[in-house]
Amino acid sequence: MEGQAERRSERLAKKQRVEAPEEAAAAEAVVAEAPAAEGQVAQAQEEEERGDEPGITRLERLCAPTAHQGAGLSKADLNALIDHGIHCVESIAFMPLRKLQDVKGIGEQKAQKIMAAARQLVPMRMVSAAEMLQMRRNMIQLTTGSTQLDRILGGGVETGCITEIFGEFRCGKTQLCHTLCVACQLPIENGGGESKALYIDTEGTFRPERLVSIAERYGLNEEDVLENVTYARAYNAEHQEKLLAEVGGVFCESRYALLVVDSATSLFRTDYIGRNELAERQQALNRFLRKLQGIANEHGVAVVITNQVQASPAGGPAAFMGPQVTPIGGHVISHASQTRLFFRKGKGETRVCKIYDSPNLPEGEAMFAIGTGGIQDAEKQ
Repeated sequence: MEGQAERRSERLAKKQRVEAPEEAAAAEAVVAEAPAAEGQVAQAQEEEERGDEPGITRLERLCAPTAHQGAGLSKADLNALIDHGIHCVESIAFMPLRKLQDVKGIGEQKAQKIMAAARQLVPMRMVSAAEMLQMRRNMIQLTTGSTQLDRILGGGVETGCITEIFGEFRCGKTQLCHTLCVACQLPIENGGGESKALYIDTEGTFRPERLVSIAERYGLNEEDVLENVTYARAYNAEHQEKLLAEVGGVFCESRYALLVVDSATSLFRTDYIGRNELAERQQALNRFLRKLQGIANEHGVAVVITNQVQASPAGGPAAFMGPQVTPIGGHVISHASQTRLFFRKGKGETRVCKIYDSPNLPEGEAMFAIGTGGIQDAEKQ
């Protein structure tokens, strides 16, 4: 774009020198002023082209003038947005206007101008059910490693939404997370996303050597697999929430298809103790889950969270069926997750996955196993 503008300016100057030499100096002065305005537009468009790879719209687009779908922001304004955890135009388009005004140095008038530009760059129009169906058919799904598990999930773990996995210890939750970190790097035709993964570990259960053995199963280079998985350890609930602000910046720099939080509730469970802190805990958990949903919307990644369980106090007829458990988080997490999967131990070394809740999947169960290469089909008994 910038090269085309320069060539066009040179042709204009040359033509004017030949036809009207006395006007050449004036023409060159006009041409000299033009690149300043065109340069901003070209730079913004170049930034957009570089941002096409991860599928996001870079904040630099807002530096363009209002006439070119920008907001005329300065470098200081961009830094203020980034410091507030805003890394792309999509984040602005999806947030309430009053939240944008919380950014230091962004007043009401400037916030309205930024929001108007963001919603021009990220249109949020109404679509027909037919269009929505076509978009869902084009949606990428990540294989779990088990054909039976993929079958009841309709092809695999969906991108662009939150999938919650809950169950007792040693039922395969963390193993599935490790398998997905490798599977998301596979070609799309093989059930992958040809992208990277980011793993937030809150319990110290992440093991890179498991990625190596799973990579061997799929015939992938182990060094490449390890480089394509970004790891972060959260040490408390506040740190866990703060990490999400950094995640947005990481996702803007490269192509990611998966975000894992293992587990999403353990730190909230230990940092907020007793009934007197229950309301505060639920509010903090709700904020965290809302930010996760925002990341799924903005970047189109599959967000997979694991959840702990607690013994259900319910008695009655269900008591004779064995231990009854319910997921931690109550209604807050149940409303935040689109698909909820219940893992439990089966016969021998097998595990069972049950569709606990989903807007589009019917109730069903699938049996799987945990092997050297991660999640795999269980052998027929």
